[in-house]
Amino acid sequence: MDRYVVFGNPIGHSKSPLIHRMFAEQTGEHLDYSTLLAPLEDFTTCAREFFQQGRGANVTVPFKEDAYRLANTLTERAQRAGAVNTLSKLADGTLLGDNTDGAGLVRDLTVNAGLSLQGKRILLLGAGGAVRGALEPLLAERPASLIIANRTVEKAELLAELFDDLGPVSASGFDWLREPVDVIINATSASLSGDVPSIAGSLIEPGKTFCYDMMYAKEPTAFCRWATEQGAAVAMDGLGMLVEQAAEAFFLWRGVRPESALVLAELRRQLA
Repeated sequence: MDRYVVFGNPIGHSKSPLIHRMFAEQTGEHLDYSTLLAPLEDFTTCAREFFQQGRGANVTVPFKEDAYRLANTLTERAQRAGAVNTLSKLADGTLLGDNTDGAGLVRDLTVNAGLSLQGKRILLLGAGGAVRGALEPLLAERPASLIIANRTVEKAELLAELFDDLGPVSASGFDWLREPVDVIINATSASLSGDVPSIAGSLIEPGKTFCYDMMYAKEPTAFCRWATEQGAAVAMDGLGMLVEQAAEAFFLWRGVRPESALVLAELRRQLA
């Protein structure tokens, strides 16, 4: 039976085995998927040992840049992201590195939430790996503008320069912005500590602005609560992004795209 894992440290909390088990049952694919706790100091040796027999792997924090360096070849979106969250062993034994995070985000927004991003003014909060992985897929949707806002403006400016060939992307500080936007995506980890990035409430046009937090929790995240208080039309968490990036990886490995709606509904039920 083909073997797959998710690498991480820590990794015991991962929902990936459950997600891929449901995908496999749904599609009739036969595979074994488990977690693998990789040592912080030697991801490469751990991964190479696994791939002597294994077929594919997801990679979560803190190893996405290690996986980027390990891969023999990279998809264009992985090259752009500078990080790999999906590894696949090819027929010749080499490793292909991909990044499905941004595709998962866009699919959650456009398919699950039914939101068109074309012509929209998008504000992306943060300038870390999650933002870098999201920029190419978001710009491919042809927004009117995409602003990367970060506490350290220089980091946002660097990303804007790296991606300005793909569309209308610019950089800003959190406190520079006042005019309403159509979509706000929180890619910071602030919600994990119950905080909200220090942005103005005037960025939300009541009843119109769509707000999205890449984090998720049993209760609405701090960012989603703040967005609702400001009158956002929608305040949505990132559980769907988790499922959709996994579906993209499953498709890469098995050549069949699972239906994510039932899996997302089950995860939401278990979370509650």
